[in-house]
Amino acid sequence: MAKKSKKYAEALQLIDRTKAYSVTEAVELAKKTNFAKFDATVEVAFRLGVDPKKADQQIRGAVVLPNGTGKTQRVLVFAKGEKLKEAEAAGADFAGDTDYINKIQQGWFDFDVIVATPDMMGEVGKLGRVLGPKGLMPNPKTGTVTFDVTKAINEIKAGKVEYRVDKAGNIHVPIGKVSFEDSKLVENFTTIFETLQKAKPAAAKGTYMKNVAITTTMGPGVKVDPSSF
Repeated sequence: MAKKSKKYAEALQLIDRTKAYSVTEAVELAKKTNFAKFDATVEVAFRLGVDPKKADQQIRGAVVLPNGTGKTQRVLVFAKGEKLKEAEAAGADFAGDTDYINKIQQGWFDFDVIVATPDMMGEVGKLGRVLGPKGLMPNPKTGTVTFDVTKAINEIKAGKVEYRVDKAGNIHVPIGKVSFEDSKLVENFTTIFETLQKAKPAAAKGTYMKNVAITTTMGPGVKVDPSSF
């Protein structure tokens, strides 16, 4: 543990904690302070001036990042008949109905995202207790409850990310890997930043973007100046 702490301390010295950087500088610094031996995920964290207890201030949705996340998502589709065939043709990793519901009830989770057709939600809803806490429950707001399964699968495979405000008003979203070119991370960051700007609830008071930081899996956070672009 001491070794990691030493590296973390060294990484911290490269960052001026009192300063908010431009997004380009923040991406450069986040990569520079990454000391993990693997291709770490680059994530952005937003602290928003919203009250998530109020229904009209719960921010949730999904957006396709222009350069993807660097991670291939395994997609499970719940559908019947023609829609099942369509899901298989569109490249779903798994597609079925009650057979997969039984598998999940027995503890199977070899997938990252679930897409379900609306007529399957009565069955899928029974898995709420299992899927809910893991953030895997399909939802119309994120485009994962739909009859257009081809579009849903294509978007997920292309690098769609979901965002959802937590109880404290924070949103965490992956924007790529350390191996990405800086410009691609900046582009992905800009896409999610602009999406959240547009999602600002009318009832939100005061400063909306309270804090924005870019970080890697094990590295320290680098503050971003929201007015830098």
